[in-house]
Amino acid sequence: MIIQSVRDRNLHQPLISTPPLKQCEVSVIVPVKDEAQTLAATLAALAHQTCLNGQPLSPLRYEIIILANNCTDESAQIARQFATAHPLLAIHVAEITLPTDRAYIGYVRKLLMDEAYGRLMSLGRSRGIIASTDGDTQVSATWIAATIAEIASGIDAVGGRILTDRQSRHALSPQARTFFLQEVGYRFLVAEMEYYIDPDPYDPFPRHYQHYGASLAVTAEMYAKAGGIPPVRTPEDEAFYQSLLRVNARFRHSLRVQVTTSARASGRSPVGLANQLTKWTEMSADSALKVEPANVVISRFRSRRKLRSLWQRALHGHQLSFQEIEPLANKLGVGDDWLLKELFRPQTFGGLFEQVTRHQQQNYPSRWPLIDIKTAIMELRQSRALRIEQGIVAFARVGVACRRHSVSSAESIEIPI
Repeated sequence: MIIQSVRDRNLHQPLISTPPLKQCEVSVIVPVKDEAQTLAATLAALAHQTCLNGQPLSPLRYEIIILANNCTDESAQIARQFATAHPLLAIHVAEITLPTDRAYIGYVRKLLMDEAYGRLMSLGRSRGIIASTDGDTQVSATWIAATIAEIASGIDAVGGRILTDRQSRHALSPQARTFFLQEVGYRFLVAEMEYYIDPDPYDPFPRHYQHYGASLAVTAEMYAKAGGIPPVRTPEDEAFYQSLLRVNARFRHSLRVQVTTSARASGRSPVGLANQLTKWTEMSADSALKVEPANVVISRFRSRRKLRSLWQRALHGHQLSFQEIEPLANKLGVGDDWLLKELFRPQTFGGLFEQVTRHQQQNYPSRWPLIDIKTAIMELRQSRALRIEQGIVAFARVGVACRRHSVSSAESIEIPI
């Protein structure tokens, strides 16, 4: 029923009248709002895609759908001129003016991804790929080929590594740049700790932590199964990621799939990177970022692993005693009766963990105090080193390689602490 509703919207109100080429495997969507300064570079990167071996990628294998909404600059004209100059590549440009209550990135990205879904399904490509990027972002030369390779390995959705360009990053205030790099380093370390404690077989290290619209891909069938982009203003990409987890999608945070975006300190989304950079710029010089301490991060992943184990037992008809439930319920901060009921309620593990998280947030919004991010980074590094030393990580050499990805390549410079 969900698939039909998504298809119906595309059939009744298509953005693009030209049908897709029969060879099309990937439909790339690009939402655009006043991106005249960056759009040409965005499209040039998409036009010069290569296979993983460096050979040119056939332009018949993908298409680009651009939706310029409520633009006050020449973005749409730039897109059309680019399409004319590249006749061998299927570039479709739509321009619309949305009412105020719909003129936000979540709605625009939803329009585009619904459109891409309908086009791929019209070709019978249920494993066809909807790939999202942004008008201020430049994808790597192998962005499409690497995405295809990840999906071909059995993955349902891919979050690409999003880097910021060096020039705009260095244009930030020293304080904003420091906070930005600290957060990147912290989140990479959290992702690495997750791998050590509660690994996902479909998302092994080396990996990253990002699943945002600037580089996000999903198969057509999984897009429909997850219900499409949720009807939220922002962050629509985070909400969609949660929808994917809810239906147990096999999600890969791939380092092979990369894009570079601007670290501009102004933006259209109230919760995006640009606005976060603005907030960091405005913070006082003696301010510090506050995050979860390492012991809380580790406890959460351990609890999730235990919860998954109990859920799998319940799924296979095993009886669970209160003696098994109570310690975990106490650690999660939920009632043991409530948890036992949820474990036996028909739902995916992603749905169960979402319910537990929501219950925690509603009843215990401030269970653990936050600490200075510098201290948290130090704690996570110490915990990681201890785990490697004790042999908890099966291959310490892989852990070293992962650390190179998580720290030195966080933004290609050392994380300040």
